[in-house]
Amino acid sequence: MLTMTQVNDIRKMYYEEGKNISQIARETSNDRKTVRKYLEKDDWNKELPKVKKEAAFPKLDPYKSEIDAWLIEDRRVKRKQRHTAKRIYDRLVKQYGDDFDCSYRTVAGYVAIKKKEIFGEKKGFLPLEHIPGEAQADFGDADFYENGKLYSGKYLNLSFPHSNKGYTQIFKGENQECLFEGLKTIFEHIGGVPTRIWFDNASTIVAKVLKGGGRNLTEDFLRFMEHYRFEAVFCNVSAGHEKGNVENKVGYHRRNLLVPVPRFESISEFNKELLLQCEEDAKRKHYRKDRTIEELYKDDAAALLELPRVAFDTSKYVTVKTNGFGKFLLNNGLHEYSASPKYANGYVLVKLTAFHVIVLDESYREIVRHDRLYGDHNQQSMQWLPYLNQLARCPGALKYTGIYQMLPQPVKEYMEILSKQDKGKVLRAIANLTEKSSFEKAVETVSTALSYGTTDLDSLINLHNRLHEKVLQLELVRLPEHIPQLKRYEPNLTAYDKSLEKAGVKRC
Repeated sequence: MLTMTQVNDIRKMYYEEGKNISQIARETSNDRKTVRKYLEKDDWNKELPKVKKEAAFPKLDPYKSEIDAWLIEDRRVKRKQRHTAKRIYDRLVKQYGDDFDCSYRTVAGYVAIKKKEIFGEKKGFLPLEHIPGEAQADFGDADFYENGKLYSGKYLNLSFPHSNKGYTQIFKGENQECLFEGLKTIFEHIGGVPTRIWFDNASTIVAKVLKGGGRNLTEDFLRFMEHYRFEAVFCNVSAGHEKGNVENKVGYHRRNLLVPVPRFESISEFNKELLLQCEEDAKRKHYRKDRTIEELYKDDAAALLELPRVAFDTSKYVTVKTNGFGKFLLNNGLHEYSASPKYANGYVLVKLTAFHVIVLDESYREIVRHDRLYGDHNQQSMQWLPYLNQLARCPGALKYTGIYQMLPQPVKEYMEILSKQDKGKVLRAIANLTEKSSFEKAVETVSTALSYGTTDLDSLINLHNRLHEKVLQLELVRLPEHIPQLKRYEPNLTAYDKSLEKAGVKRC
């Protein structure tokens, strides 16, 4: 199988240099069928990886805890004095004699996995004339509020220098998934792909800048580029000014679309609004040419490449190891996400998008979805629903699980005052309320129930509805004008007073 760099060279030789298949086959030492396959290919999505299965080594089960203890103890000693697989095997044979019936190969396989777990895995050019259909791309910095939370984010800008038309999309970071998602969304909005796009030398695109101005591009970017069939051109190092149109557009978009600091509930919905605002902005006159930007953009639109028939998956897929609580780490261990207690101490496939972290099972079905965390500091994201469902099935073991310690204090206090038979029902109810609204709102309901001293299930559900459900507000009924208004009745109580006096009752 050829690398994306080799594929890219083959396609350039055919489409740009005009060489035929036979010439390319000779020069690259590839079969003609292989060359033809990559020339005709139009779906460049990467195949999804298989979930890594950890070898079980069941015969070693009686000895695993002892092996683990030796390896953990090794963390305190110098590297050269740590146990090898052979040394562990010899110790087990000596200690257990004929009772030890495992081969060296089995021991070595298990030790290799545990050691990884314990010790860790180890010049472009710019034309003076702006040709229709060509674009420039760059990120800018911008703050925004989503659901009241402040983010120091990024926004991708794609500008067409010929017409000066630009588009922007806002993100919480500047990784590969954000770049691909932003470009894909803009391509689909405008109904085509720029013939050529200028970039700077971001590490998400350029793996290495070579002497003489060449670039080693990342495999994923080459795949993205081939899928959409555009040509990528790069500025010289530390020369972002060479794509001056988009540099100016970055500032223009910030001043005109992102001031004051945006506040919204959904970043995806806000990005749709940004595209519409960009279309509206194009109705103004070009700063130099005596025509509107929209009129000039017709030349850009006519030169665009067609969208591919197959959608490109902008996600990244990684296989990660979970801990005893069914959690895993991303971003160099800074960001912790939950999967499910069912997948504790195992491997799961994780789908990373610009906005979400999605845990998948072996059949690529979604287990749980998180909003993706950004920032170079420790953060956690916990989705409680799988854990609550698990606890509801085994409420008797609640206090003896590590999950119990993770529960918020109001929930733990509430569980303490419930009878054994009610714990499972309440946990299922909290799971239902979590699915219906959110875990935070369910916890708020439990906390309020504690303050009222209510523990029955119906009261908990009714309290949640009162706190978090939208109550339909009915308008006052107004009578038609032809219906007479009743006069206010003022009762005369004198007759009652006289009757009471006759009966011998004195007024107070």
